[in-house]
Amino acid sequence: MVDITHKIKSLRVAVAEALVKVSKQETIDAIKNNTVPKGNVFEMAKTAGLFAVKNTHTTIPDCHPLPIEYTAVDYEIDGLTVKITITVKTVYKTGVEVEAMHGASVIALTMYDMLKPIDKQIEIGNIRLVEKKGGKSSYKGRYRDNLKAAVIVCSDAIAKGKKSDTAGQVILEKLKENNVEVSTYEIISDDIESIRNKATEFSQNNELVIFCGGTGLTSRDITPEALEPILERRVPGIEEAIRSYGQERMPYAMISRSIAGTINGSLVLALPGSTNGAIESMDAIFPYVLHIFKVLR
Repeated sequence: MVDITHKIKSLRVAVAEALVKVSKQETIDAIKNNTVPKGNVFEMAKTAGLFAVKNTHTTIPDCHPLPIEYTAVDYEIDGLTVKITITVKTVYKTGVEVEAMHGASVIALTMYDMLKPIDKQIEIGNIRLVEKKGGKSSYKGRYRDNLKAAVIVCSDAIAKGKKSDTAGQVILEKLKENNVEVSTYEIISDDIESIRNKATEFSQNNELVIFCGGTGLTSRDITPEALEPILERRVPGIEEAIRSYGQERMPYAMISRSIAGTINGSLVLALPGSTNGAIESMDAIFPYVLHIFKVLR
């Protein structure tokens, strides 16, 4: 199966439909009057559809097991055609499109099975996804274009050439994936005044300023102390999202002191200097954090 461990949970909704066409009005009348020998067609098919939705992962090999938190089945009769509409919802890391279509398919097949003793010419057709919501695709086009970012790596060891920068490179790549132009990439020592000067300077011409490193608990981890006094407004929700996301994947994430706030109308972030910490922090908030630029400036 596709690896979805990096994704965040969000509300996912899918609506699917299927058509069942009978060959005579007597079949429709039997459905309406509940005189089909095998029982109540709509209720039996609905029950089968509910089971199908919840067990999609046992039928379709690449589907993930996921919590189904809402399913609704509706029927509409138009002449000799019954339209089945099924809505499925979950709060999870991946969508429920296949679950909805699987449910619609099984409802249609159940109706076929129940009606075939009284109608030999039933057809099933047009099983399709009508609508899906949730995930990154639902937020495309909602963010400002031409956003610029400055990335500053804070590390004594990297600045002295004793280590190579990997966490900063991860951040650069993630920004590129989200169509954010990187105007500046610098490596500096863990120095309070240098960090403050860079934050003030780069916030003048960039919507986003990201510091990488110095968020731990050693004596040289001073990035939060450097930034906190000059932040005009903290954005605690971003900080909470980063730590919550990380804690689900690494129990040491609670030690990180990542911070977020604004300076000169720009968003300033202080992210961990470890490679995994940087990856997880970016995955936790991008691209959704870019919504802030609809408000700022």
